[in-house]
Amino acid sequence: MAAGEDTVATAREETRFSRPLRYIIRTLLFLALIGFLGFILQGGLVTAFMTNPGLNGLILGSLFVGVLLALAELWRLYREAGATTRLAAAPLRAEIDRRQVIAPLSVVVQALDSRSLAPAQAATVLESVAVRLDDGREVLRYLGGLLVFLGLLGTFWGLLDTVSSVGNVIKSLRTGAEAGVLFDELKAGLAAPLAGMGLSFSSSLFGIAGSLILGFLELQVAQAQRRFRNELESWLGTRTGIAASFAGAGIPTGAGDMLGDRFDKLGAAMAEGSANNRASAQALSHLAEGVQGLVQHMRSEQQLIRDWVEAQAAREKDMKRLIERLAAYHVTEP
Repeated sequence: MAAGEDTVATAREETRFSRPLRYIIRTLLFLALIGFLGFILQGGLVTAFMTNPGLNGLILGSLFVGVLLALAELWRLYREAGATTRLAAAPLRAEIDRRQVIAPLSVVVQALDSRSLAPAQAATVLESVAVRLDDGREVLRYLGGLLVFLGLLGTFWGLLDTVSSVGNVIKSLRTGAEAGVLFDELKAGLAAPLAGMGLSFSSSLFGIAGSLILGFLELQVAQAQRRFRNELESWLGTRTGIAASFAGAGIPTGAGDMLGDRFDKLGAAMAEGSANNRASAQALSHLAEGVQGLVQHMRSEQQLIRDWVEAQAAREKDMKRLIERLAAYHVTEP
């Protein structure tokens, strides 16, 4: 019993959930690269931003909120990994807040400590944790779509201004005026269409770029969440027991434990029998290959003997014909 407790304690100490440091570092490096590119292209970006400060400011503000949410989600996963590691080390002493992602585990703490978690309970807990993890990314998805929408809104807004301004310029041209006057009026009238084109292109630029940035951040968050969920699923798999399934079906705990032991022994026996069957099948396969090779060898020898007999028969026929010819020759001589 003491040895079993030492084994359980060792397994608990070795259970550690990976913190998403890799994804946090990737996110920070990516944001640093974006900031460096923005600093290099500062002049052009400021000019594009000033074509419509209101809409472009809304786009950049939404992007800033999305970046903060992505970093907050990664930091939350960092803390959740630490909390889950402490829970794996001592389920009964771990403190779980209802606002945490692993809050559904609080209802199965006793089963986790005794390694008697039912498979149905494990599936329910994993589903609840997955729902909580997805809730953290829904806002990021919405903000990514919002940035695309704002970029398209600015594009169509600018195109509408451009088309209406071009129409006004054409209407304002005087047919009887001199060429210099017409050219001056045309230059003055084209200022509004060009401003509309600047609005459309700048909004599209900021919207699409912001959507791409948030898409990369959401990818890092999704990968970190998937890794956490896979590790949690693997750990819960080590805490499930057959006895818990029987207990849930109304079978007494002692009988469930006995049946669980029997099933474990049966599984080990079946695994050993399967290994023996594989060894026997492999030996039979080698024997069949040897017999097949022997049969092929015997067939080749039989073919050689058959060819030799046929050749001998042909030689005997030739000798017989030669002897008959010699005999006929001696008979015909005087």
